[in-house]
Amino acid sequence: MEAKKSKNADLESKRSLFFQIGLILTLIAVFMAFEYKSYDPYAARVFIRELDNTPDQFIEVTVQKKELPPIPHTPNFPITIVDNAVEVDDEPIIDVNAGDGTEIPDFQPRLPEEATIIDNTPVTVPEFDPEFPGGLAKMAAFLSDHIKYPEMARQTGIQGIVYLNFVVEPDGHISNVTVLRGIGGGCDEESVRVVQSMPNWKPGMQFNRKVRVSFNLPVRFTLYH
Repeated sequence: MEAKKSKNADLESKRSLFFQIGLILTLIAVFMAFEYKSYDPYAARVFIRELDNTPDQFIEVTVQKKELPPIPHTPNFPITIVDNAVEVDDEPIIDVNAGDGTEIPDFQPRLPEEATIIDNTPVTVPEFDPEFPGGLAKMAAFLSDHIKYPEMARQTGIQGIVYLNFVVEPDGHISNVTVLRGIGGGCDEESVRVVQSMPNWKPGMQFNRKVRVSFNLPVRFTLYH
């Protein structure tokens, strides 16, 4: 027996209708999905803070105007330009055209006091020569007793004459002992040492006045074999 479908139960004839309805619903769902907007509450808070309408605060910088000091008054003095080729008197100019009632003291030039010139140059040829206490013989004995022959000169055989110069001061002491010509080996230094140790001399005289006198003295060094 052949089975037959009822026309009410047969859905094959409505297949195209269902397809169209499903397609429409799908399109509506897709459209609504694109139009839907989602808001993040945290992002909104940040955005509100960024768009705060509080006016910005500015720090006002005040520049105080510095008052310049007044320009000092410069008196107008006349400037005189002097030609270097013209001789100018360096003496002070005295205005004698004083007003009435002005007393002008008498000008009394101050005369320079007479200066006493003291010549300290040693005299080479005085009226009276200076003298060692007791004379030349005593001086020769003094030198012979106090001079020691230097060991270096003794070992090398040095001998000869040492020429000295010194000054006998007005009080008799010896100064400025120098070697005019030496022989070395320590003889020069030994001669200077002994002459500097001399006692005070009798000073030289010039015009009844004690003066400085330059004195030359030869000292001979001799070796005996």
